[in-house]
Amino acid sequence: MKLFSKPKYPKNYPIKQVPSTEPNEYQLEQINRKFGMFIHFGINTFNNVEWSNGKLPIKSYCPTDIDADGWVKAAYEAGMNYVIIIAKHHDGFCLWNTYTTTYGVRNSPNKTDVISEVAKACDKYGIKLGIYYSLWDRHEHCYKNDEAYINYMEKQLVELLDGRYGEVVELWLDGGWDKPCRKWQLDRIYNTVKKLQPKCQIGVNLTIGKFTDKKGVPQKRYQPKNYQYGDPIAMFPSDFRLWDPHMCREDDPKIYTFNGEKYYLPFEQTICSRKEGVWFNSDEYENKTLQDADETAKNYRILEKAHNLMVINLPPDKNGKLSKNDVDNLMLIAEKLGIRR
Repeated sequence: MKLFSKPKYPKNYPIKQVPSTEPNEYQLEQINRKFGMFIHFGINTFNNVEWSNGKLPIKSYCPTDIDADGWVKAAYEAGMNYVIIIAKHHDGFCLWNTYTTTYGVRNSPNKTDVISEVAKACDKYGIKLGIYYSLWDRHEHCYKNDEAYINYMEKQLVELLDGRYGEVVELWLDGGWDKPCRKWQLDRIYNTVKKLQPKCQIGVNLTIGKFTDKKGVPQKRYQPKNYQYGDPIAMFPSDFRLWDPHMCREDDPKIYTFNGEKYYLPFEQTICSRKEGVWFNSDEYENKTLQDADETAKNYRILEKAHNLMVINLPPDKNGKLSKNDVDNLMLIAEKLGIRR
């Protein structure tokens, strides 16, 4: 894998999001990536659940193989330009060799550093690497101590972004609804990430809109199909907008506001390969209905025309392999779009 040199900044140099009504250089690079693969894999895969509470036994994570090469090869052949791999879901289980916690692959029956293997495959096939990371952590004991937990997250993000896995072009942050926005200190996280990877585009799920209930879920008014020019940014700073699995409209607006300033934010739609919206593979996965290839291709064209992106989730099974039906349907979508390699 190619060596990655992180930039050098003065110790206390603050990096903040710059107001703009036009996309910056790195946002343009993201927009031009257009099409990507989400890869949900982890301890949930081996317990047939979508979300877990951080108490599943480490020994239950036991893939017979980690076919990271096959995952990324499928993305490449489908004309995708990047993959986003789960590093840590809400359960707190870590798919890389972290020393911040014992709850991860380092102490499991299969000690493969999954992030490392995906990064190597991305380098091999010449496509970009993105990382999903859950802010919400249902395992970590210091989670309720806000300052201690921010320090914990920073240590983990440094491990993921300090260059050991090469260039990371996207950080997909999730679970922000579990605490009020201010408690996440997103400006501090933004600063940490940008110092390590200036090109990395940071998105926080449920980006736009005011929180209206105790769980922090936005009103339906703020679903992507209802966005309006100048709507408030709830998860600030963010370089792009997220709210899976919703689709935006054709005339998707790009300008949003925070503290009276305007910011340009593209939208990334993230959908599942199956219509039921299942993110992790399970024993019943193959009984789920595949996305309609024509409809998916139609939505992709709408997104591309609006300078937005599409990501499709293909979850590996307990043997670390992608579903053949998922891959075949993905190739059909790519053929309809004329982008299959």
